[in-house]
Amino acid sequence: MSTVTRVDRGIWEAVLPPIVALCIAAVVGDLLILTFGEAPAAVFSLLVKGTWGNAYGIGQVLYKTTTLTCTGLAFALAARAGLFNVGAEGQLAAGGFGAAVVGLLLPSGVPGIIAVPICVLAAMLTGAGVGAVPGALRARFGASEVIVTIMLNFIVLALLNWLVSAKLHVPETLHTPEIGSGMVPRLADAFAMFRGSAANFTLLFAVLAAAAAWWYLFHTRSGYELRAVGLQPDAAEYGGVRVPRVLLVTMALSGALAGLGGVNFVLGYKGYYEDGFAGGAGFLGIAVALVGRNHPIGILASALLFATLSQGGLAVNAIVPKQLTDILTAVVILAVATAVPEVQKQLRAAAARAANTLRGARTEGVA
Repeated sequence: MSTVTRVDRGIWEAVLPPIVALCIAAVVGDLLILTFGEAPAAVFSLLVKGTWGNAYGIGQVLYKTTTLTCTGLAFALAARAGLFNVGAEGQLAAGGFGAAVVGLLLPSGVPGIIAVPICVLAAMLTGAGVGAVPGALRARFGASEVIVTIMLNFIVLALLNWLVSAKLHVPETLHTPEIGSGMVPRLADAFAMFRGSAANFTLLFAVLAAAAAWWYLFHTRSGYELRAVGLQPDAAEYGGVRVPRVLLVTMALSGALAGLGGVNFVLGYKGYYEDGFAGGAGFLGIAVALVGRNHPIGILASALLFATLSQGGLAVNAIVPKQLTDILTAVVILAVATAVPEVQKQLRAAAARAANTLRGARTEGVA
C-alpha cells in the first residue's frame, strides 16, 4: 500500500466517525423533539440558521471550535503515547493565566507582531509546565497520570483563583486588569460580517497546531517513538527508545497544546484572565479527541461538530430546552466510542473485571 493511500485512508477513518455519529444523533434528536410536541424539521432548521445560517453564528462556532481543537489535540497526543491526560482543564487555565501575566508585563507600545508571539509562547510554556508534572511523576515513579492530572486540576485552579482574587483582580471582579499588549485581532477586524462574534485569529494557531501535531506524529522520529511507546512500551524500550523521556516530553507537549487554547479567551476575546473561563472545555476535549479518533484532522472535524451543537443549543432554546443539544452531544460520544477498537477493548476488560469481582464475591458468600 502506497504512502499516499495510507494517508488518505487514515484521514478518511478519522473524519468518517463524526459524520456517522451526527447521523445517529439526528435520528435520536428527531425522537426527542417529537416528545416536546415540536416538528424536528423546524428545530433543526433553527439550529442550522443559528449556527451556519448567519455570520455571527459562524463566528461563534469558530470561536468554540478553536478552544476544543486545542484541548482535543492535547488529549490525543497523550493518548497516542498510552497516556490519559485528564488535566487539560487546569493546563488550559494555566495557559490563559500565563498569557495574561505576560501581556500585563509588556509595555503597551510593543507592536503586536512581537507581543502576540511572546504571549502565545508564554501560554504554551505555562501549560507545558503543568503538563510536565504528571509526566515526570509517571516517568520517574510510575505514578498514574490519571490520578495526578485529576488532582492537579484542583490544585492549579485553586492556585490561580487565589492569585487573581488576592493579587491581580480588578475590585469587585474575579479577573485581572486588561492587558496592554498581545491582543490577537478579531476576525471582524478583517471581515466586517463577523462583527459582534468572539471569533479571532487564534483559530489559525489552532489549525497550525493540528498540522504540526499531524507532522510530528507521522513524519518525525520522535513521533514514531511516541506511537511505539503507546502501542507497546516494552518492545519500544527493547528497540532503544527511552520510554521515560518520551512520557515526560509527551505530557509537556500535551500541556502546551492545552495552554494554547487559553489564548483564545484571554488574548482573542476578553483581553484579561477570568477565573473559571475554561468552563469544562478541557474535559470536553477528551470527547473531541475520542470522536476524532485521536487524529489531528479528525479532531478538527470533531471540534467543529461539538462547537456547532453547543452554539445550536442557544439558538433552539426558544422552542426546546437547551439540554436537548447536551443529549445529542452525549449520543455522538457514545455512538463513536462504542465503535472505536481501543474503547471496545477497554469495555471488554472492564466487563471482565466486573465479572471476576462478582464471581469472587459469590465464591466468598458460598464459603
